[in-house]
Amino acid sequence: MKVGVVSDTHDNLPLIEKAVKIFNEKEVELVLHAGDYVAPFVVKVLKRLRAKLIGVFGNNDGDRILLGKKFDEIGFKIFNPPYEFTIKNKNILLMHEPNLLDSIIKSNMYHIIIYGHTHSVNLRRNNIIVFNPGEASGWLYGKPTIGIVNLDSMEVELIKLR
Repeated sequence: MKVGVVSDTHDNLPLIEKAVKIFNEKEVELVLHAGDYVAPFVVKVLKRLRAKLIGVFGNNDGDRILLGKKFDEIGFKIFNPPYEFTIKNKNILLMHEPNLLDSIIKSNMYHIIIYGHTHSVNLRRNNIIVFNPGEASGWLYGKPTIGIVNLDSMEVELIKLR
């Protein structure tokens, strides 16, 4: 199962459209968004995904009530972070800010930890995958990226949007 990973889209609609196109072309079955959509109008672009989306709120998400309502309308789910769940026998933690990240890693409770907030790509692997896909918006560093995690092989692919 291929899972798309994205964070820090920050209303950059052209790059969100590009990410959606790539996720659809790569036939991901689920997209995980680690927060900072910013405004509810991004849902109009995200709804073009041919996959389900699970996300968490980020620190820059303003109208959380309307974001949640718009997500519900199209069958996507958005949660307060951290959000933990299991897919294909993999325990996954999805969060925005990497608070207590080292302690969470040491807990050995998760196979995959996805986070955002720093706008910088970070990938660590030991027994688990710890992955920040960087900033999809490209606003801060000018290097927009997304990722794909294959839950069967536990391989991670980083994709540049420019």
